[in-house]
Amino acid sequence: MSGTEVYVLLVVFAATLLRSTFGFGEALFAVPMLALRIPIAVAAPLAVLVSITIAALVVAQDHRSIHLRSAGWLMGATLFGIPLGLLLLARGQERLLKAALALVILAFALYFLSGQRPPAVSPESRGWLFTCGFLAGVFGGAFGMNGPPLVVYGAMRRWTPQQFRATLQGYFLPASTVGMAGYAAAGMWTPAVTHFYLLSLAGVLPATFLGRWLNRRLAGEIFLRYVYGGLAIVGAVLLVQSFRVPAHFFCCAAR
Repeated sequence: MSGTEVYVLLVVFAATLLRSTFGFGEALFAVPMLALRIPIAVAAPLAVLVSITIAALVVAQDHRSIHLRSAGWLMGATLFGIPLGLLLLARGQERLLKAALALVILAFALYFLSGQRPPAVSPESRGWLFTCGFLAGVFGGAFGMNGPPLVVYGAMRRWTPQQFRATLQGYFLPASTVGMAGYAAAGMWTPAVTHFYLLSLAGVLPATFLGRWLNRRLAGEIFLRYVYGGLAIVGAVLLVQSFRVPAHFFCCAAR
């Protein structure tokens, strides 16, 4: 095994552990780290294939914890938001969008890390459900970043760590599958992507089960503090990217 292959395996293991424990955030870590050693055209579809695998494993493990109706409505609202995100991207507004998203995420995360709690919403409150799903589509269409609005919705619903993890994967499984279909149609599912994906399974499988074990040992309040901390990191990285890094360098981030 070459040094690059070992590096990819370790990065994918760490990213999978992050995703399996908290339900989101692995691509923001994995894609830029992988791009240090392999081309971005390989790193991005590889991250999506890994995302599909993690989501499928979690759904198989914990399908009883998935809020199927919420996942379905979020996915449906996302489909309405994607065209607007693509339009904004086509008009060259990705840096402005990324900066705006970063500031919103940071404000939300830091406010609730200070000890406040987000407003609780009921399953019947379709306004917040549609808004968060729609924003996930806008930011996903603009620069592949669906996750943060979904995390906000899960926090307002007061999902347990198990429900949080499982429901997000119920959303990401079809979303990532559609994304991978797009990569395949664009000719970006290459033999190199398949090679690194098959290699990475040696890290994905144990990390998924280890993440499940960690997730089930996190109490609700502690879990949410980790989630808000993760969102703060996402927001800070996005803010830096919006000023320093071309937006097309990162894709599928914060899934």
